[in-house]
Amino acid sequence: MSKVYFAGLSSSTKEDNLISRIKKLFEITGEGISYKGNELIALKVHFGEKGIDTYLRPVQVAPIAEAVKEAGGKPFLSDTNTLYRGSRANAVDHHRTAQDNGWLRPVVDAPVVIADGLHGHEFYIVNINGEHYSEVKIGAAFLQADGIIGVSHFKGHGLTGFGGTLKNLGMGCGSRAGKLIMHCDVNPVVKKEKCIACGKCAEWCPADAISVAQYAEIDLEKCIGCGECKIVCPENAIKVEDTSETEKVQEKIAEYALGAIKGKENKSLYYNFITDVTPECDCPPWRKAPIVPDIGIVASRDPVAVDQAAYDLVNQTKGSEFQTEVDKFEKLHNINPAIQLKHAEKIGLGKRDYKLIDIS
Repeated sequence: MSKVYFAGLSSSTKEDNLISRIKKLFEITGEGISYKGNELIALKVHFGEKGIDTYLRPVQVAPIAEAVKEAGGKPFLSDTNTLYRGSRANAVDHHRTAQDNGWLRPVVDAPVVIADGLHGHEFYIVNINGEHYSEVKIGAAFLQADGIIGVSHFKGHGLTGFGGTLKNLGMGCGSRAGKLIMHCDVNPVVKKEKCIACGKCAEWCPADAISVAQYAEIDLEKCIGCGECKIVCPENAIKVEDTSETEKVQEKIAEYALGAIKGKENKSLYYNFITDVTPECDCPPWRKAPIVPDIGIVASRDPVAVDQAAYDLVNQTKGSEFQTEVDKFEKLHNINPAIQLKHAEKIGLGKRDYKLIDIS
């Protein structure tokens, strides 16, 4: 049984506020971790798309960077470039977006490094023993780092049900080529009766596979299966009809997560911030209302257990639309999000069985 530590959000003294608890989570969860010889430690974050405000706040990540330094490491903030045409598709735009969203010194005393280079072509092949892959393509800086601290915003996702640590590590550490491979089974379909021909899907499509007249049409011969059209559609007019496609994406993400942390298990740990739990991810340049009130933060040395704990906490919390007995993410997206957890456990990434320990 893996240990998962929980910190609530409510506090009443400056000695025991949220920032101090974030650091305390590192000290307790990472007990025994020490970085020798100024080892380089990647803080795997999502810098947020331009126009959204639900990404993790830099001030919340600052105490983690400080804790890494106190443990002897040199922290840096990192993510890989996106497939879609947002504000993070190349390293220049990615840096500018990070700066615009507040990822700057002295707020966080750690530089920004875009892990897969200027155009997303800098990666290493990592050999794994997966069911879908025998090798995965991991962004160069993540492979070169001595350890990875996964700092994830736990929320919904249109292709995986929810996005937490596994998705942050798997999709987030994969190079652009790796992202393409993970998505390649997805075939989105436009529900014409719902489409308002706003053109958002065509604007974000990296393959020029979408044309818009009275409604959007997807050329499946050009489509690369990235699924961003589904995520950015404001009317939920784009669906993935075959649920086996989304199950494969979840399993592939778990295998990429396995490759991302390979050899770094003893110098890595993982946070899930269960706040602003929106139905979709932090990639569209807008936000929808959270499905539950803010819950807290969980941390663990086990990437599977930390996602399972966050998933359970959300489902146990009453929200404005859902009662506690409902799997909120499955109801939202008609996807079984536990596939990623089951597969990650199966391939040896971690355990779903955990003990939750409240440090508040």
